[in-house]
Amino acid sequence: MSFIDSCKNFAEQFVLSVLCKGKIPRHVGFILDGNRRFAKKAGASSTKFGHYEGFKQLEKVLDLCMQMGIEAVTVFAFSIENFNRSKDEVDYLMKLFCEAFEGFCEKNTLVEKYQIGVRFLGNLDYLPADVREIANKVTERTKHQNKRIFNICCPYTSRDEMTTAIKDTIDLVKQGKITVDQITDQTIKDHLFTSGCPPLDILVRTSGEIRLSDFLLWQANDRCQIQFVDCYWPEFSLWKFLPILFEYQIYSDHQRQEQIMADDKQQLSI
Repeated sequence: MSFIDSCKNFAEQFVLSVLCKGKIPRHVGFILDGNRRFAKKAGASSTKFGHYEGFKQLEKVLDLCMQMGIEAVTVFAFSIENFNRSKDEVDYLMKLFCEAFEGFCEKNTLVEKYQIGVRFLGNLDYLPADVREIANKVTERTKHQNKRIFNICCPYTSRDEMTTAIKDTIDLVKQGKITVDQITDQTIKDHLFTSGCPPLDILVRTSGEIRLSDFLLWQANDRCQIQFVDCYWPEFSLWKFLPILFEYQIYSDHQRQEQIMADDKQQLSI
């Protein structure tokens, strides 16, 4: 490791140690946007370069999240709508998924160190057989690891997730396990792909686009901090993440103070 890299590593570790003294989000979601534009910016002849760099960056960001103690990370890796892209690009992404997912099947240092359970959220029937087989293999291999969760949404849309949750709830009614009157928003929530995960605290989208693109629409409720970052995903780093985390901690402290004041006021009225 060079002297400059050592300094960067020391700076990152110092910042992480300071951050960890404040409140850490339990669940963070990322829309990994801007890979193709990153390739164009870098002067690459193909968008494949951007996708490759994006996957490399994903493991770095996941490592940062694990070091901070974030319990669940959910990423939008591939939309159902992305199958409408060129066959060459889709085929390359499927090949890249195979390579990346295969890495999680082997002795992945990050997965082993933090005992990460890897889950694939979405309609896996859309995937080619070889990709689906590897995804199922990774899920099976890490299913008993529940200290941390890494959700890979591939192929996914929030509309499909909510439709699936509603269908599952209807099946419960048909089976006589619940009545129509017993259906609540919690019933639907319990059948979302993210059931079993902590509530979504922060949702980050890179590339400067200000839209959610059908990702975690149910989960991104009024208690979720939504952030749009003006950089491409392969450029996202701790230094881009830092102001988002500080804002989360400041807002959390403000909420805590408001709750203390409300409790004190209620106690006085008693």
